[in-house]
Amino acid sequence: MSIPRVELQDWLQGVAEIASAVNQPVSLTSLLNLIAETACRLMSVEFCGVLLPDPERGALVIEGSYGLSPEYIAGVNALHPITLKEGITQAPSSRAFLAHNPVQVTDTGSDPAFGPWGRGARAQGFTSMIAVPLLVSGAALGTLNCYTTKQHEFTTDEIQLLTTLADQAAVAIATARLRAAEARTMEDLRNLNTSLEEQHGLLRQGEAIHQSLTDVALRQGGVAGVAEALCALLARPVVVDEPSGRAIASVPLDGVTLDLPNVQEDGLLEGTAQAAVDAGLIDVPAGEDDQTPGLRMMAPVKLDGETVARIWLPGRSSDLTPLDRRAVEHATTVLALELLRMRTALEVEWRMAGELLADVITANPTALGTLLPRAERLGHDLTKPHAVLVARADETGEGPIPKILSGIRAAGAQVRPRPLIGAVGSYVVALWPSDGREYETSVSVSNRIRSAFRRADGRATLSIAVSQRCASLQEYPGAFRLGRGALELVRLRGRADETVTFGDLGPLGLLLQLEHIDELMAFTDRVLGPLRAYDTRRGTALRQTLAAYLQNNMNTAKTAADLHVHSNTVGLRVRKAEELLQMSLADTESLIHIGMALMADEVVKVSSGSPRQS
Repeated sequence: MSIPRVELQDWLQGVAEIASAVNQPVSLTSLLNLIAETACRLMSVEFCGVLLPDPERGALVIEGSYGLSPEYIAGVNALHPITLKEGITQAPSSRAFLAHNPVQVTDTGSDPAFGPWGRGARAQGFTSMIAVPLLVSGAALGTLNCYTTKQHEFTTDEIQLLTTLADQAAVAIATARLRAAEARTMEDLRNLNTSLEEQHGLLRQGEAIHQSLTDVALRQGGVAGVAEALCALLARPVVVDEPSGRAIASVPLDGVTLDLPNVQEDGLLEGTAQAAVDAGLIDVPAGEDDQTPGLRMMAPVKLDGETVARIWLPGRSSDLTPLDRRAVEHATTVLALELLRMRTALEVEWRMAGELLADVITANPTALGTLLPRAERLGHDLTKPHAVLVARADETGEGPIPKILSGIRAAGAQVRPRPLIGAVGSYVVALWPSDGREYETSVSVSNRIRSAFRRADGRATLSIAVSQRCASLQEYPGAFRLGRGALELVRLRGRADETVTFGDLGPLGLLLQLEHIDELMAFTDRVLGPLRAYDTRRGTALRQTLAAYLQNNMNTAKTAADLHVHSNTVGLRVRKAEELLQMSLADTESLIHIGMALMADEVVKVSSGSPRQS
């Protein structure tokens, strides 16, 4: 093949076109195609390709071309890649790239190094080829390959011209890459600047959220103040409730109030992953009986890992923007601090109320003169009549006392003057304001408290004794003693979950109301003394058997079942008791005498504080 003499002007024009393309907003692929096209025109060859290493620098890839078919390019790039690995048979382009020297193949059909690409060459229609490295500062960027349809050996002049063109092309490629990198850097800087401006804006808005909610805490706006601030920030109605479901703050928006599902009864929170709860916001579906179906979300408010309140909002948590979420998170923090402050204040108030109550029911003579002013400072008016409620969990232990206190305080939250409530040993005592219908009102309140306690605990039950109405400070110690005694009497009888009044106790209630128990003790000693002496001497249980026999209406079989003994044993013990007492249960007067003695014995035990006996 004869290569015509190329005029200097043509070369300068070709190089100028490549340089001009670098200064234009063209892609790297377009530049590489232009280089291939320019090389074809200046060198008078039919095909040209620009090969660059892949990102891993494991193979050369045809990135720009002129005259080469897509099938040939795909065959080389995908099926027969031009590898750059050492130690294996290398293609001419690989050798040119690695050695930084031009490599030509005069006959691609007979050269063994071109074997893997021979079929592609025949399909494309070229016979000879040359690969010239694209060098910049001694580093190879790729190769510029020229292909001829007729067999041709490139002369030294042609190789020199092609090398000159490759050097110019390499500079153009390097420049284009630098410009692309510079453009990417500029774009990254613009994006970063935009991001910083957005973050700065978010920080300003976040600071506004922080300031708004912190102002509520500083002015002690309470739970309602936090809910109002959150409603204003999110433009959504807000409800805050306790874990029991009692709402403690509700803020409508445009007259619309958020109604809550009964999550306790519907079990809507059951099965929710704890991780989701701990994350701060969960979606809660509507219950089956929900009258206002719709989506709601809930954020728990925690103190020491315990959920003390819940914030409710309409919609899905995914509807909230990052700023909205930040507002909710900050609201839970401020609300937790507010509740902690309120809890601390309440604990101080409850401690003072407990000390006052202890002085009232013990008739502490040193504190008697200060009781009324101390009560007035705490919001109690002891100049007015009060009924005395004495409560105790039916299971032993003091674990339920805080729950009982909370339940009774919740029941009396709206009562004025305020009930005086506190713990005395294993009992919770409440002086409940009385309007003259003390039994009707106090019994109703006691029933509500017991029902709420059952719902909150699930297993434990509570008994409450309602004592008489007290019109003076001097009456409270006796009323407490009677209420405590009434509770212990029903416990002795195996009864539980009751509201007890003295009318319910019958003769036991009358005996319990005797202020002095010395006569009762003497009476029980006279009547039951022989049984006690015999039981102590012989290790028997005649008194216990006789008491159970009378409580079971003299039913021998039921008494035997209760005591886990044989019926004959019950009969023998009863006859022995009658013999020792010198009385017969068949005689009505003797039956009443023995029954009163046993009841008086129970009253003596609970009044003297002796341990409960079965």
